[in-house]
Amino acid sequence: MPEIFHFDFMLRAFAAGAILAVIAPVIGIFMVVRRYSLMADTLAHISLTGVAAGMLAGTYPLGGALVVSVAAAVGIEKLRGTRAVFGESAVALFFWGGMAAAVVLLGLAGGLNAGLFAYLFGSISTVTANDLRLIALLGALMLTVIFLLYKELFFVSFDESLAVANGLRAERFNLVIVVLAAVAIVLAMPIVGALLIGALMVVPVVTAMQFGVSFRRTLFISIAISLASVMAGLVLSYYLDIASGGTIVITALGIFMVVWFITAKKR
Repeated sequence: MPEIFHFDFMLRAFAAGAILAVIAPVIGIFMVVRRYSLMADTLAHISLTGVAAGMLAGTYPLGGALVVSVAAAVGIEKLRGTRAVFGESAVALFFWGGMAAAVVLLGLAGGLNAGLFAYLFGSISTVTANDLRLIALLGALMLTVIFLLYKELFFVSFDESLAVANGLRAERFNLVIVVLAAVAIVLAMPIVGALLIGALMVVPVVTAMQFGVSFRRTLFISIAISLASVMAGLVLSYYLDIASGGTIVITALGIFMVVWFITAKKR
């Protein structure tokens, strides 16, 4: 058996990474189709406020990140729904407010440290047993929700006006999408990092779209690409002793470039 599988922290990282590699594109595909790609990046940055608050209070940082990220997702969607500001302006307001709050709280908590850098950029050595249990539990719940609401989420994502005309409460399903994205972002922070998780939700989906196949096939292809990126990224991160988050994203972008060249003639 290779050396990499002799360590408990690597086994936890592979298990957590596999779960996240499935969850991220499953939610990401609805985000991309709805043109919510930048929403994922915004929620990832806002979640740092929760991490900072958890560090300041001496509690579980991911718990604080989960509360703050979900609250921000609900707030953004509610503000967008009022039409008081443009959609991108609502996202920008929360982005700046969240980052400002994170900076202030981090200053109160003693500034940057190794633990914070792990949440910023991801670290395979910091995935704890508690993290893995939380990822497995919430991941199963999220996949169940998507399975039960798949048709409605698909309908609303592709044609919201027609969905409303057919009696669907589009705002509710939009809210489901952004809340699920907020939860997925927090769960992925130990592996990929807050600054890079948006890429894991978007890049595999965009790569799969280059094949020009059906929505369902695009979803399965994006999951396969995400799994390959995460597994290869974790192995490279271990042997090269570099940050797991950046390695995973670079691997995903490398796969995108290969697919882009392969499908160029078809496009």
